[in-house]
Amino acid sequence: MYVSNNSKAQESCEASTEQGKQILDSVSILLRSLTNKQRLQSQCQSQGSGSAWLGYRTQVVFLPPILPRRRRCLVVKAASAAEGGPRRPASARRVYRESQSASSLPVAPVKQLASFVVPAASFFAVTFVLWKLVEKILVPKRQRTSSVENKTPAEGMKWSFAAGSNLLTGFGAKIERESKLKLNDFAKELRSFRSVDLSGRNFGDEGLFFLSESLGYNQTAEEVSFAANGITGTGIKAFDGVLQANIMLKTLNLSGNPIGDEGIKCLCDILVNNNGIQKLQLNSTDLGDEGAKAIAEMLKNNSSLRALELNNNMIDYSGFTSLAGALVENNTIRNIHLNGNYGGALGANALAKGLEGNKSLREIHLHGNSIGDEGVAALMSGKLTLLDIGNNSFSAKGAFHVGGYVKKTKSLLWLNVYMNDIGDEGAENIADALKQNRTITTIDLLELGYNPMGPDGVKALSEVLKFHGNIETLKLGWCQIGAKGAEFIADMLKYNTTIRVLDLRANGLRNEGASCLARSLKVVNEALSSLDLGFNEIRDDGAFAIAQALKANEDVTVTSLNLASNFLTKFGQSALTDARDHEARYQDQPRSEF
Repeated sequence: MYVSNNSKAQESCEASTEQGKQILDSVSILLRSLTNKQRLQSQCQSQGSGSAWLGYRTQVVFLPPILPRRRRCLVVKAASAAEGGPRRPASARRVYRESQSASSLPVAPVKQLASFVVPAASFFAVTFVLWKLVEKILVPKRQRTSSVENKTPAEGMKWSFAAGSNLLTGFGAKIERESKLKLNDFAKELRSFRSVDLSGRNFGDEGLFFLSESLGYNQTAEEVSFAANGITGTGIKAFDGVLQANIMLKTLNLSGNPIGDEGIKCLCDILVNNNGIQKLQLNSTDLGDEGAKAIAEMLKNNSSLRALELNNNMIDYSGFTSLAGALVENNTIRNIHLNGNYGGALGANALAKGLEGNKSLREIHLHGNSIGDEGVAALMSGKLTLLDIGNNSFSAKGAFHVGGYVKKTKSLLWLNVYMNDIGDEGAENIADALKQNRTITTIDLLELGYNPMGPDGVKALSEVLKFHGNIETLKLGWCQIGAKGAEFIADMLKYNTTIRVLDLRANGLRNEGASCLARSLKVVNEALSSLDLGFNEIRDDGAFAIAQALKANEDVTVTSLNLASNFLTKFGQSALTDARDHEARYQDQPRSEF
């Protein structure tokens, strides 16, 4: 029902109270009249014995007398003398009447019982009726109002007090109290710490409206994550007026929230006037081409944003074109993530045109966009330091363009071409480019077996890496190099002094390949610290060889050795554990073995 106006309800309650007082006065008078027992009993006796009474003040109502119940007797009618029957003597009639009188119940106790029961029953009946009347009058009916003007905050709200329908009682009220306490704790964190991670708390739009107040004029928090909290486009409105006033916040993470294009548009309108945020993360936010266009317009006017993450969204060619146009006008953005979208070759071409006019962009992440050989060829320009083009369905032809870019660039430091189909030819092209360029510090060929190169491609890379002085991480997992390829890698490790991380997972090395690597580990190699040989069908003999190599070389610095998912028994595992403990005696760093 709807809560009525407070003043009207007060007047109604006062009127009802006056009526209730009058009824209670009547009841008290009735009770006093009932106490005058002797007077009423005398009046009853004057009207006849056995009568019940009900009195109020000077008026008395008499009830018909209650006759005593007699025993049932078989009465035989005597024949009269006139009918010729024998006449009963008078003495016999007297004896019969006395016996009838003796057999009947006494009258006095019945009168006393009736004088007590009937008034009591009548009293309770009258009291029950009067109580119902008082209850009905004292609880006034609440009147509904159709007026929506001049309502207080409590008016117009729906309330229900029926059993089972009040959601704020019991368990529901407890949950609400706990939620408010948690939100208060979150707000304290925002006001107390420089980096606050509130991801996965599921507080939704309402919680964001509550917490956004803690961001306004906040002089503490610099990194805040609201990822995966069920925030929609409606909740983004909570930032309006807040982010404009906050100049301390540098990183804002809204990933994993179903914001959508409309919410992105609202956020971009706010960030146009924000001069503090340098990193914006909008991964997996149901962002499409319309949202990408809004971001592009924001980039044309925003001069503080340095890194933008738009991974795993639904941006197509149109969105890529809009972003490329913004890159021409924006000279502050340095890092853009577009992994897991639908740019394709056309999107890559559009982005390449934006790179030609941009002087600030240094890192492009285009993993999983199916750009193909044509898209790779278009992107090989600019002054990039990081290029992630893994899982883009290009072949040796695309690797040829990558090699050509590696030869001429002087800025590229990190290259990721994993999960493609470059084969031996593509690996040889990249190896040849590395001979002429020694600025790259990380070459990530992870899972090239989803992009197999075979032993020939590994041989070409190994020959280059023997004396390449900058490569620190080499990932050749799932490359199908086999035991033959392991020989080339082992030979390279004897000369290389820079590789720290070597990933050779799932290459079918078996015991032969493990033994080749073990021979190299016996030689002094102070750089290698992590070796991954998982999924290589290695048995106990290969494990024994690696364990003996680690024991023999006291200068080896391998702190992480992974031999998971191989065919080791407890004997092979025991040998590796013993080698780990042996090395731990000579090194201060703890060893890890899987």
